[in-house]
Amino acid sequence: MTHTLLLVDDEAGVIDFMKSFLQQEGYHIVTANTGIDALNKAKEANPSLVVLDWMLPGMNGIDVCRELRKLGPVGIIMVTARNEESDKIIGLEVGADDYLTKPFSLRELAARIRSVLRRMDGNAMAPQTMERGELTLSEAQCRVWKRGEEVPLTPTEFKMLLTLAAKPGIVYSRLQLLQAALEDDILNDERTVDAHISRVRKKIEDDPANPVYVQTVYGFGYRFGGS
Repeated sequence: MTHTLLLVDDEAGVIDFMKSFLQQEGYHIVTANTGIDALNKAKEANPSLVVLDWMLPGMNGIDVCRELRKLGPVGIIMVTARNEESDKIIGLEVGADDYLTKPFSLRELAARIRSVLRRMDGNAMAPQTMERGELTLSEAQCRVWKRGEEVPLTPTEFKMLLTLAAKPGIVYSRLQLLQAALEDDILNDERTVDAHISRVRKKIEDDPANPVYVQTVYGFGYRFGGS
């Protein structure tokens, strides 16, 4: 299967640089240089994954990320020169699966892309459906429902929830959840797990401040409390 990637950056040189390399990696490439153009191209091309620059003219990458999440399941890697931890958390909270800071190597970008796509492809092939309290998790479809209503999760959010739900009561450290979700040796900040967990809680919990399903075990990590 040839995956389509949408590359979004307002610098033509950066686009050409990434496009040439990723085409050699076997991907079909679509490009855009503004936020509005990116959304239009995403609707037309239905990409598997979007490499999305934060700083775009007009509609910025954060707003584009929010809109992309409304279109359906798609991998999103935010790319930016901003290196503050708070910026990374913002990117993850609006729905990005991964975050890459400029300057970066094309090999690292390709590895991050493979990691996100592998999670998505793996979820598509898995056969199991789980019932956990009011939640239904379909590994085959990478989808979650609560009381029969679908809950939109990113691939990373789904993988973390699935890992916890598969073994209720078992405590997972942040590193374990990160490894389970990313399935790669790429170095990532364990603290980004908290941002993903926060988003999952906002989506599946009746009261995110007092979670029933994804519970914090202080000093250790997280566990699934539903049954």
